[in-house]
Amino acid sequence: MAGGLLALLDDVAAIAKVAAASVDDVIGQAAKAGTKVAGVVIDDAAVTPGYAQGFAAERELPIVWKIAKGSIFNKIVILLPAALLLSAFAPWAIAPLLMLGGLYLCFEGAEKLWHWLSPPAHADAPLDEDLADAAHLEEAKVRGAIKTDFILSAEIMTIALSALDTGSIWFEAAALLVVGLGITALVYGSVALIVKADDIGLHMAATGRTGPTRAIGRGVVRGMPGFLKALTAIGTAAMLWVGGAILTHGLGQVGWHGPEDMVHAIAQGVLVFGGAVEWFVGAALHGALGLGVGSGLMPVVAGLRARVGAGGH
Repeated sequence: MAGGLLALLDDVAAIAKVAAASVDDVIGQAAKAGTKVAGVVIDDAAVTPGYAQGFAAERELPIVWKIAKGSIFNKIVILLPAALLLSAFAPWAIAPLLMLGGLYLCFEGAEKLWHWLSPPAHADAPLDEDLADAAHLEEAKVRGAIKTDFILSAEIMTIALSALDTGSIWFEAAALLVVGLGITALVYGSVALIVKADDIGLHMAATGRTGPTRAIGRGVVRGMPGFLKALTAIGTAAMLWVGGAILTHGLGQVGWHGPEDMVHAIAQGVLVFGGAVEWFVGAALHGALGLGVGSGLMPVVAGLRARVGAGGH
């Protein structure tokens, strides 16, 4: 009896070791995949704070929470099963879908940049009667944010899927679940901190017990407008960089290695200055490519929008 019990305990210990190794492997693969989506995550964190601006301070965190819940639904309920089906039945479609996402990022980044350089001359249109009500306006903002999040989340999950080593469908599901939940917590935790930073600064400036604390609070309040502008610029640059990198890598996967090899060769040429400079040059080249592709797409998209608008009248 004692021998049977010891054997059973040995089996349990062995199973526990395998389970622990599997969990470690899932987390390790999720972390590896998460690093691949850094640019899209930066853009997601840069875009979202704008949806919470213009509302009363007490509504900012509830708005961020609503968007975060929508993001979790996008990633876990819709996109994770779609990614698993894609991996199981159409793995060949991952690279083309990534490239479509790269084209979208290039277009969005270029459009943001050109609008910043040449802002529209028209005045803001008056709100509809329904939107004039704060609750309806809030819901409209949240819906718009969740739609934008869906596109960025689709790119995040597809990039993460492509970065995973081959494994079982359950392994891929677990890793994508960790990526989806972890990135959502990171992005929207950061967004919540950003949108409340000015309130925190005001509180520190008004109630701080020491002079340095109050000075830090005043500095936060004064610095937030510039920080938000810088964050927008970083998000736009990240869109162009990631979009260009996805396109060059995707073209390499379908057999055209020229653009990827050219970027790599130029970046390798500055290796003498250090790895950081090599990375910066590669990112700048991908960003320039993304800007060129996105700028070329702008008149195409404008024409399609005009046709759709004409067809609706």
